[in-house]
Amino acid sequence: MQTSDTVSSCSAILAPLRVSDSKTLKWDEQCDVLVIGWGAAGACAALEARASGADVLVADRFTGGGASAKSGGVVYAGGGTRQQQAAGVTDSPQAMFDYLKHETSGVVSDTTLRRFCDQSVANLEWLQGHGAPYGHQMPPGGKTSYPADGYFLYYSGNELVPSHTDTLPPAPRGHRTVGKGQGGAVLYGHLQAACLKAGVRPLLQAAARRLVLDGQGRVIGAELWRLPPGSEAAKTHARLAARAERWQNLAPGYCDTLRQRVSKLEREHAQPYRVHARQGVVLSTGGFIFNRELMREHAPGYRRNFKVGATGCDGSGLRLGQSAGAASGGLERVSAWRFINPPHCWPKGIVVNRDGKRFCNEEVYGATLGQPLMEEQGGRAWLVLDARLRAKAIRQALFGGYWWFQTVPALALMLIKPRKGKTPAQLAQAAGMQVEALKQALQRNNAAARGEAEDDFGKSSGSRQVLDQGPFYACDISVGNPVFPLGALTLGGLKVDEDSGAVLDAQGQAIAGLYAAGRTALGIPSHLYISGLSLADCVFSGRRAGAAIAGQTHSQVGAGVPREEPQTIKGEI
Repeated sequence: MQTSDTVSSCSAILAPLRVSDSKTLKWDEQCDVLVIGWGAAGACAALEARASGADVLVADRFTGGGASAKSGGVVYAGGGTRQQQAAGVTDSPQAMFDYLKHETSGVVSDTTLRRFCDQSVANLEWLQGHGAPYGHQMPPGGKTSYPADGYFLYYSGNELVPSHTDTLPPAPRGHRTVGKGQGGAVLYGHLQAACLKAGVRPLLQAAARRLVLDGQGRVIGAELWRLPPGSEAAKTHARLAARAERWQNLAPGYCDTLRQRVSKLEREHAQPYRVHARQGVVLSTGGFIFNRELMREHAPGYRRNFKVGATGCDGSGLRLGQSAGAASGGLERVSAWRFINPPHCWPKGIVVNRDGKRFCNEEVYGATLGQPLMEEQGGRAWLVLDARLRAKAIRQALFGGYWWFQTVPALALMLIKPRKGKTPAQLAQAAGMQVEALKQALQRNNAAARGEAEDDFGKSSGSRQVLDQGPFYACDISVGNPVFPLGALTLGGLKVDEDSGAVLDAQGQAIAGLYAAGRTALGIPSHLYISGLSLADCVFSGRRAGAAIAGQTHSQVGAGVPREEPQTIKGEI
């Protein structure tokens, strides 16, 4: 249980409040549907429930946005979107399904994955109907981690990697929301405005602490701790929280201190505020990358990674669900992002482990590279370049028109203390590698680049290059390199009914009145992330939960099975 002197920035979660009947409790607010967490998933759930005629209240610990507003605003969509057609791209739901079946590895059923693909065009149109703009301009040069301004449709995953392609031609499915800078804020701004226009009622600076259950075990509301609106505490809270999000990329330690101050304000000034949700509650608070205890328990190897997300990604939705007896899955799954493109020529180098052995195809998507780097290589690896390739990469970083967050780390990696050797043997000695291992890795790479052999990891011919011009360089792409951060976000969450988003208990039965969406729930990206898949799943799972909860009658949501109150709540700190 969180105490007043704790330094954690996470919300405390309490055991559920159980009442025999909703009329026996004094409520501060009434609604049909309560959505907890106002990011993209929460906004989509709220809009869908509101469109069904429900009175919707959306609560957020801060002022909305969460990780969605800090994202690149990329929505993974295919099957023949307007943008794909305008760009002359041929795609189909079947081609999208075939590709994603490889990437998702059965984390959801084929039926659910096929429904996600079949609804993809309609979901993007739905976003556009709420004001979010999308374009068809594609960046030159093929693969990139994030396209420059002016380009809005791109290959955001492994579609161009031979080992990930199927019989159908690859298609770009990364739809970046049109706007200056990263598009997440633009996308969320439109969703937030659409919620307000539709009559969704916001309850801000109100952190959910516990669920309220009736005598049958049905979730009928929640107790939130709300800062007094307009108070000095609320103003300071908003200012510090915004500063923490703004400077996270440049000063994460300082931002952790800000988050502790934010939590302290909540503990000292927030007051309980009980909301009765007649049709139930949707949990959509994001993942748990900022929860040190949960990370230590489920994914200890990723605690050194740079945190990708927002302060609200503290597992509060997960812990709320668990407090009511919910089952969870995939909590050990973390997406680690080691992008080595751009510069566009970097994948022509080779990535080796601490011994000098190559272990991956360098042209794969950043999370596909980051997974074996973290899971199999202990977070340590080198990007090996020769003099010719390094010079080309520096020129591309300086004059390639990339984003500053792509250019600055790339230049720092190549210019600040790389290991160097006139020969492969000298480089191996300088980097602490095994001499013969590195020499063999380079020899086999060069043979494949000359067409004398197949590449050991299936690298396409266009990404192969002979590396034989000394001096040779080893750039440290390990998790501990401060000049080249290796970001991570959590992928697991509450188990849900894939037809409705209803949260499931350990026996696989739906917990009446409780739903989950986005990264609070297991979903499409919960095996391995590719750019745009999480936001696309926020739309898919958010709309699913919103429609299901609003479509129920009072008699339908009244059924439930009594559950024993859990003795402990995992991750409560």
